[in-house]
Amino acid sequence: MAKTSVCNSDPTVMAKATELKKELEKLVKFIVDEEDYSLERIDEARETLSALREMKIKKRSLSLKFRDKTVVSCPDEFKCPLSKELMKDPVILATGQTYDRPFIQKWLKAGNLTCPLTQQVLSHTLLTPNHLIREMISQWCKNRGLELPDPVRYANEEGISEADLDQFLSLLEKMSLELPQQREAAKELRRLTKRMPSFRALFGESVDAISLLLNPLSSSKSGNGVHPDLQEDVITTLLNLSIHDNNKKLVAETPTVIPLLMEALRSGTIETRSNAAAALFTLSALDSNKPLIGKSGALKPLIDLLDEGHPLAMKDVASAIFTLCFDHENKARAVRDGAVRVILKKIMDGRLVDELLAILAILSTHQKAIEEMGELGAVPCLLRIIRDSNCDRNKENCIAILHTICFNDRSKWKTIREEENTYGTITKLVRDGTARAKRKANGILERLNRAVNLTHTA
Repeated sequence: MAKTSVCNSDPTVMAKATELKKELEKLVKFIVDEEDYSLERIDEARETLSALREMKIKKRSLSLKFRDKTVVSCPDEFKCPLSKELMKDPVILATGQTYDRPFIQKWLKAGNLTCPLTQQVLSHTLLTPNHLIREMISQWCKNRGLELPDPVRYANEEGISEADLDQFLSLLEKMSLELPQQREAAKELRRLTKRMPSFRALFGESVDAISLLLNPLSSSKSGNGVHPDLQEDVITTLLNLSIHDNNKKLVAETPTVIPLLMEALRSGTIETRSNAAAALFTLSALDSNKPLIGKSGALKPLIDLLDEGHPLAMKDVASAIFTLCFDHENKARAVRDGAVRVILKKIMDGRLVDELLAILAILSTHQKAIEEMGELGAVPCLLRIIRDSNCDRNKENCIAILHTICFNDRSKWKTIREEENTYGTITKLVRDGTARAKRKANGILERLNRAVNLTHTA
């Protein structure tokens, strides 16, 4: 009997799909980032998307054939209790029951903390591969000329042994003991989550793991009551966990996380404060986390830390503020918390100009921010950067901000006119700038010329 193969098990097909996805990502990024995109680019993106669709349809068709052939005839013990289909990646739950990984993970991610079959409350949600059942299913398929699709490999299976799992649980237990054991465990968890992605994933598989990690900080009313090294190790471990995409939502929505990160921004070693900012930046990469972090009040301590200007922390802080301000309400919060004054002061001092100009450009769509920029002397500062900078992106951000300021505040036209008469700064940008910079510069020159003509007519 001929074997029935499934697309998922063909490395060539998987490689082709990955290649198509990368190409699509590149095309979409080009179209979104560049305003002067061509119809040819759009057609390329459409063709790439169509090719991916064809592969998906073929994969689904082959999967359905495989399922139809096996679901009726396979033994009940090979079927997942949830899907009622042949298990492709059997795993054992804490209660000892076996399920197909994708279906039990869906059950757990929906917030269920019980075993679907026994209704027992789970002591943990770690899943252990059932190699015996997997081998039996594989043999059963082989005897019938079927090829069992390869299971999807999850990060928490990479290099995790029973000993690793025992070590993970033991370290978490120590976080509830006395200070020496807490410090030892925190340092080891920091090391493991930095070096092993699989350990980061384990935190997402255990119900109370993040809360247990944070126990030493949560049990103290203030970060000042926590040993500085312990606080640094715990916050850095939290940063390591946040790097893992599947953890971002879970980490941000754990009630104690953001308040403790905010506390860490205000206290502890400078590395602790910097890593707390980096953790907020990493968590804010998930769009649903942006409003959650903003509503918690995290922007104020971030802005205060930026104002302090410590070189080790500034870049992480700026990155966090930048990403959070893509949320409209966070933009208003940042302005209300004094971001414009702090950012302009740092730019005028020549500190982290590239990153801070990018934040200022985002804030320039907020009316109050524009008013503050005008009052705080942003116009001559931005014109000077356009004159002196060799960075096209900085020039583009500057002219975009100037365009908004000047079209909202007519009193600034005199400064622009004097700059143009003395240096020809805007005209040079029309000639040499990026496509967006040229458009903004042209808009300013047209308005400037119209104002001059009106004056002459009068």
